[in-house]
Amino acid sequence: MAFTGPVEDRLAIRELMDTYADAICRVDAVDYAACWADEDAIWSIPWYPDIGTIHGKDAIMATWNEAMKTFAGDNFVMRPSSIVIEGDRAQVTARTSEVYDIGDTVFRDRGYYEDVCVKVAGRWYFKERTFHLKHRETSQAKPEDREFTS
Repeated sequence: MAFTGPVEDRLAIRELMDTYADAICRVDAVDYAACWADEDAIWSIPWYPDIGTIHGKDAIMATWNEAMKTFAGDNFVMRPSSIVIEGDRAQVTARTSEVYDIGDTVFRDRGYYEDVCVKVAGRWYFKERTFHLKHRETSQAKPEDREFTS
């Protein structure tokens, strides 16, 4: 995969990814919302028909806030595998790994995002995110494994 464009911008996009992932782990809606562009942002999860494609930052946040009510002990990591910058727009691919509980089931998901990022007033944001699930494992959680710390 390619990494092109000013190194400062590539670092800023990487920090955007890190902020996004950390906000998920901490269930921090303020930091999560700060990662998204304006009201025409798009978040798409085509493999999950109940979510599908969400248009607009307010709708993205409403969906995210509702979804995060069911997650326990989420650990989400993301790393770039491609960042191609052209001016104030970037095409980005990010690989993800996530472990979380829903009820008594532990999910281990691996996938990737195809992103469009935009630079507004010197800061990078996610404009469009499309998630593709590549692998999922599930198992039953053991009671002794349910102790979580922040």
